[in-house]
Amino acid sequence: MGPALVDLRRILLGRRLTSGEGEQAKVGNVVGLAVFSSDALSSVAYATQEIMASLATALPASAGAAAVAVAIHPLFGLSGPVALAIVALLWILGVSYRQTILAYPMGGGAYTVAKENLGEGAALVAGASLLVDYVLTVATSVSSGVAAITAAFPPLHGHNVALTLSAIAFVAMANLRGIRESGTLFAIPTYGFIALMLALLATGFLKWFLGGGGAPVAGLPSAPSAPGAFGPLHGFVLVWIFMRAFSAGCTALTGVEAISNGVQAFRDPPERNASRTLTWMLLLLGVLFLGITLLARHFGVVYAHSPDPSVVGETLLSKLARAVYGDISHGPPRLVYFLTQAFTFAILVVAANTAYADFPRLAALMGRDGYLPKQFAFQGDRLVFSNGILILTLIAGLLAWVLHANTDLLLPLYALGVFTGFTISQAGMVRHWYLARKAQPAWKPKAAVNGVGALASGIVMVDIILARFIHGAWIVAVLIPALVVLFRGIRRHYRRVEASLAASRSEPASPTRHHALVLVSNVHHGVIQALQYGRLIAGDRVEAIVVDPGGDANHEGPGMAALRSDWAIYGMGLPLRRIPSPFRKIVEPILAEVDRFRIGEPGVCLTVILPELVTRRWWQQFLHNHMALRVRTALADRPGVIVTSVRVHLPT
Repeated sequence: MGPALVDLRRILLGRRLTSGEGEQAKVGNVVGLAVFSSDALSSVAYATQEIMASLATALPASAGAAAVAVAIHPLFGLSGPVALAIVALLWILGVSYRQTILAYPMGGGAYTVAKENLGEGAALVAGASLLVDYVLTVATSVSSGVAAITAAFPPLHGHNVALTLSAIAFVAMANLRGIRESGTLFAIPTYGFIALMLALLATGFLKWFLGGGGAPVAGLPSAPSAPGAFGPLHGFVLVWIFMRAFSAGCTALTGVEAISNGVQAFRDPPERNASRTLTWMLLLLGVLFLGITLLARHFGVVYAHSPDPSVVGETLLSKLARAVYGDISHGPPRLVYFLTQAFTFAILVVAANTAYADFPRLAALMGRDGYLPKQFAFQGDRLVFSNGILILTLIAGLLAWVLHANTDLLLPLYALGVFTGFTISQAGMVRHWYLARKAQPAWKPKAAVNGVGALASGIVMVDIILARFIHGAWIVAVLIPALVVLFRGIRRHYRRVEASLAASRSEPASPTRHHALVLVSNVHHGVIQALQYGRLIAGDRVEAIVVDPGGDANHEGPGMAALRSDWAIYGMGLPLRRIPSPFRKIVEPILAEVDRFRIGEPGVCLTVILPELVTRRWWQQFLHNHMALRVRTALADRPGVIVTSVRVHLPT
């Protein structure tokens, strides 16, 4: 890496940190809430929207999306009971994960809990589910944030993909600098969003209690206070509609497990600080989600998916803010509305930070266990798992690009992986308490709490599979088993390599004789250095070979006469052997020569020496060494052959 690139890296990422500075990267409760709760808290920006969209698709044909813009169907009255059921599930999971934090102060993610209590298979399913969820968190949250800002600034419509990719790159860069700096940076959007949402709820409920219905939204009258009759919808059909809306709204629970995954990121005592932060997150999330849903119903704010996947419509939260604040064309209402949209955008972008905090850690754990490439376990200059951050950025960016940064397409993929991880984690905790029953006299109530959590999340998981399978959940249902197969394949490879390396310790010693082949194209300082190096390692067993493109056994190609003339002066008395190549190939004749030598002298160690040029400027490197790279790559699968580069540094 050149000095200019090193300087740029330091400017972007900051100075390198030593391993002893790791404690400085830990966070307190205030910053921890911003880092680990932004995903869950920001989900209120789209969870109610998904409930309304699910209910809109259940309307009779005569009351489809077009009719939604004229009158509010009483079916939307189900949004309140759905939200209450989701909040109840939120607290069940919250209490369950609080026990997980206290039981696993080193970090109690679903992968760790399952590995210790349920075995390899369950751990890999949990790991695959969480990795998929983290990728979807980045793509969905940032796309939803961009939708919030384009709702406030219509000229930005049509640029959602570019804005989403730019925001993902920004979050990735912040995380490459380290969790403490990214947490401090992202605390402002998180707490700003919380303050503005509480202001929205306070204003909306005040108008409600004073008898106001709010301003009409896009021609929508205020919703009636009572749900009314559901017309022809009753019985099983109504239950099915409720299940679909419930599964759609469960996107509000994504990110609940994030704190239990990152306990060690908190300052000492980490388990106590993490559990307190979880409690505050549960309170805030429950209040914001339920309040937004009730206000949306009261003010007649609904949402329906656009039939064109490339078109991103106005978000429900934007409509609700306009309904609550009234005329936003001027004055304080205009300022508050734009602040609401701006901080909604900010926290949804920040929400991706939760995935950036947990995806690299989980990938590092699985890398240490041999289920992912071990490079994921290495920390970079800033004490972060840089490889995990980069891979997450690439995959999430690709997903956002393919799906047009449209949350209508992303959200149906979202909740299945989350609740798969929830179910496995809570089931693992039940077994954890059972195994610890001798050391934990009060193990039965604790196991019961986690058992209720496992049962509830398992029911929701089945609900999501049934209700959202054809809408995209099937992709996740197929992807998770495929990832498990991949993890097992990687682990088998590492085991075979370990066994092979261990067995090789008893093999006979390497050959004592050495032969060097120096590849020559013309005579220059690098070739002379390569010849000198060859003599150092192989003595008189040094041979120079040149591939003669276009030449055959009887006729030499162009340039050979000049090369022989120079060789007589600078060749150090070493033989130069011409390899004819009538079909103008370079790499293939070299491989054939190496193979012939290995067959003829199998007990001799062969080193192929490549003269290479090193340029002063990074872009100049693209102008040289292409053939050397091809030769080195081709020789990589030839056993018993050593490839060495002799580098010549160019002055200009």
